Amino acid sequence: MKTPTPRRSHRALRTAGAGAAALLALSACSSSGSDSSSTKPDSSASGRLSGTVTVFAAASLKESFTTLGKRFERAHPGTKVTFSFGGSDSLAASITGGAPADVFASASPKTMKIVTDAGDASGTPVTFTRNQLEIATLPGNPDRVGSLKDLTDKDLKVVLCAEEVPCGAAARKALDASGLKLTPVSYEQDVKAALTKVELKEADAAVVYKTDVHAAGDKVEGVEFPESADAVNDYPITLLKGAQDTETAKAFIALVRSAEGRKVLTGAGFLKP
Repeated sequence: MKTPTPRRSHRALRTAGAGAAALLALSACSSSGSDSSSTKPDSSASGRLSGTVTVFAAASLKESFTTLGKRFERAHPGTKVTFSFGGSDSLAASITGGAPADVFASASPKTMKIVTDAGDASGTPVTFTRNQLEIATLPGNPDRVGSLKDLTDKDLKVVLCAEEVPCGAAARKALDASGLKLTPVSYEQDVKAALTKVELKEADAAVVYKTDVHAAGDKVEGVEFPESADAVNDYPITLLKGAQDTETAKAFIALVRSAEGRKVLTGAGFLKP
């Protein structure tokens, strides 16, 4: 009579073991479900922006884009925005020549077309802001420059941007519209270089963008002229083919085009697109 007892105990133990195994399996499933739900934030984290965005931008955008770059990095920890500022024509030539860049912001549709015609743009460039010319003179305007015509005075040393550069092309358009002829002491390769000539007192005046006069503060004085309305430049921006961190590059472009970006740009003297 004692023999069956161990068998019943053994069967009972097996049953209990099976129950325990089931409980462990259930626990494992529950644990797995818990892990799965806990990985969702990690998934979101992996979707966060990261990497470096290399932006080629017109020299006149230096102050505004530097500000936006810092804001972008603060909003997206782990990202970095690097800039190459210069004449739009030179930047376009660098891009078509194979220079690594993710975003191009040009000071004119004409220079942007160099990039799109070469097939280096991804998508269609979009105008994000506009800029207008202004005369930069020495502080206090000692030569009493009050118009574009005043710059034709042979005693004045005037600097212009090179005509292949957007600010130079705009100046030429304004001069042609007014029927004026002007012989500058030098043609500069970007708007910042033209402005620097006045800041260093190597020139009496320069035709630059209103935004550059604004950025220079009390180093120069700005003089508006009506002909500038005939030579307003549109600024297009585009994602470039071969961008390393596409989503991050797109996000930077989105910031530039956002209300926040527009506020920074208009605060620097740019016009709404």
